[in-house]
Amino acid sequence: MLLDIRNLITRFSTPEGEVRAVNDVSLQVESGQCVGVVGESGSGKTQVFISVMGLLAKNGRAEGEVYFDGSQILGMKTIELNSLRGVEFSMIFQDPMTSLNPYLRISKQMTEVLVEHRGITEKQAAGKSIEMLDLVGIPDAKKRFRMYPHEFSGGMRQRAMIAMALLCEPKLLIADEPTTALDVTVQAQILELIAGLGKELNMATVLITHDLGVIAGLSDRVAVMYGGRVVEEASVNELFKKPQHPYSRGLLDSMPRLDNSSERALHAIAGQPPDLQALPKGCSFEPRCDYAMERCRDEMPELREAGEKRMKSCHLEKMP
Repeated sequence: MLLDIRNLITRFSTPEGEVRAVNDVSLQVESGQCVGVVGESGSGKTQVFISVMGLLAKNGRAEGEVYFDGSQILGMKTIELNSLRGVEFSMIFQDPMTSLNPYLRISKQMTEVLVEHRGITEKQAAGKSIEMLDLVGIPDAKKRFRMYPHEFSGGMRQRAMIAMALLCEPKLLIADEPTTALDVTVQAQILELIAGLGKELNMATVLITHDLGVIAGLSDRVAVMYGGRVVEEASVNELFKKPQHPYSRGLLDSMPRLDNSSERALHAIAGQPPDLQALPKGCSFEPRCDYAMERCRDEMPELREAGEKRMKSCHLEKMP
């Protein structure tokens, strides 16, 4: 198992009280596999992997166990984590303009990664960086290599971020909403690029998104998160064919489908996501659930087996 997250809990201290962002999350990713993590904004999906990367804000703390390639990395010293981040595992963040340094040329931001982690010369690093920019589809890579981030379009900045993340050929790539704010054509190109590079490099990929359409096109397995918890985990085909959690069904029912020839009305999930500072005693989805029972208000459902290689956190034995 390449990445093994066990019982991860992430908390943030704020003047208004404690925010319970991640609540006992367990998730596994195998080498070469693409795992999608989906949920509404505030579901905790990004914070799981910010915790894994050791990039929590100062007011945050994480507990549990995270094993990467057999080694425990949660709580690892920064100097040790720095030898792994960008080398063994990398993360593409949601907005490339906040991740790229606007004062440094793309060339400087790329070569310093290779010089620092691979111990090669600036000239060798420049050659490798240009090759990677070319690989991710940036036209006239040798010329653009010397430009600043603001001289790139949104799509090219995202491609540059992917190139930087892949420079050291990591075993795991974590992509957080990699197509946000991009037009539809560029979105398709970026997703196709990530899928192609994953296969070419035998790289595991975690795709964090709120868009089930993105998940359907790329992922092997999917974990659905709500209120800081994984509420369902299954293969992509099984989840789309027959969701076992009311929230998963709600997400699917709110999304247009091309694989259904009959006219089908779209349905929004009623209500609002839970307040992570005041989570209920029972199931977080209970106030919005069409199948809620009295038990749901008082007892948090455990994540349990719901068929072959699938899990769900719901008191319903079977979805109607």
